[in-house]
Amino acid sequence: MRILVSACLLGIACRYDGRSKPHPGVIELMKHHQLIPVCPEQLGGLPTPRTPSERQGERVVTADGADVTEQYRRGAEEALHLCRVLGCEAAVLKERSPSCGKERVYDGTFSHTLTDGWGVTAELLRQNGIPVYGESEIDLLLKKE
Repeated sequence: MRILVSACLLGIACRYDGRSKPHPGVIELMKHHQLIPVCPEQLGGLPTPRTPSERQGERVVTADGADVTEQYRRGAEEALHLCRVLGCEAAVLKERSPSCGKERVYDGTFSHTLTDGWGVTAELLRQNGIPVYGESEIDLLLKKE
């Protein structure tokens, strides 16, 4: 199966802080499926490193108040395009991210408080029928073999 994966989970230094967040489960997943790495923030035109961002309702804003919603939307559209042209059947995305978060994201106060909600990319993929998993759910995909 082809699976779209947050590039940071594969060890690619593309996070807002210029680091990666390699996940052993994602590395294991690579042994069984074809993984397509993606960083929607970079696809949307944002640099690495970049100012931290959080969702504030439908908007995405940086810690210093800049509105980066358009870049997040553009990155989400590009990630969806990759899913379609490469035939991805699912996505494994970085939890809590304003782009990739599934069901829980930071609340926009930059106080490390989580709230119910989806990242921009995760939400768009889900709306278009792509099953979205967080990195804590990788076992579900490993059991589907």
